[in-house]
Amino acid sequence: TNSPITIPASRVPAFKAGKAFKDATAL
Repeated sequence: TNSPITIPASRVPAFKAGKAFKDATAL
């Protein structure tokens, strides 16, 4: 999932979703 060849436009939402998921699981 952390491939160097990624579209920034698609990577940003995925990053935000991953961060939100991480914050949710950290609770």
